Amino acid sequence: MNRPLRLATAALTASAALLLSSCGSEDEPKDDDKIAGAEQGEEQKSKAPSEPAQQADRPKIELPSDLTYAFEWKKTGDKAKDAVLADREQAIQTVDMAIADKDPAEKAMRFYHQEEAAASAQKYVQAYVKAKARTTGAYRYYAATVTADGDSAALTYCEDQSKVYDKYLKKNTIDKSPATKNSYVLYAAKLRKNDAGVWVTTKLNATRGSDTCQP
Repeated sequence: MNRPLRLATAALTASAALLLSSCGSEDEPKDDDKIAGAEQGEEQKSKAPSEPAQQADRPKIELPSDLTYAFEWKKTGDKAKDAVLADREQAIQTVDMAIADKDPAEKAMRFYHQEEAAASAQKYVQAYVKAKARTTGAYRYYAATVTADGDSAALTYCEDQSKVYDKYLKKNTIDKSPATKNSYVLYAAKLRKNDAGVWVTTKLNATRGSDTCQP
């Protein structure tokens, strides 16, 4: 699968496991690929599909209409754990928002990421901006396990990237290739509740091709 940006995944384990290395292609986007600003700037945006449980002065999340998310984890009935899940959903989406906006310093992304996770997410977005590409398609998240103790939490979950692709903006081309084992990623996240009551992601490790997440 031609996903060269995903080769950065090993160095960016605190980010959202770059798509472009999922099938191990050595191909790289050409240097003359440029983002067609009008092409992306005029794309219709859609609201994030879910809202966090906690109330705070949260940034608005808007995404391209061709990018969707299915979070297939049920509420636990525990207020803290459900807040962790809801805020991690927001954090996931802010990374793709930053990519679509071509902004590695996206305010919304920084709102939900701190410490190691913030630095890695920024580098992840920079890789997409440099390649003049963004994500498109349908993400699916499942098999979540969450623990919360005071202001600290841990979360593991699976991501299905089998229907998510990289879109190169200059030629308006989408890299659609068959899914492989590497299209399924296991994440282990650490989160901390800040003074505003928001569960921010501080660290995120990714294991691509994990047996735990295979369909």
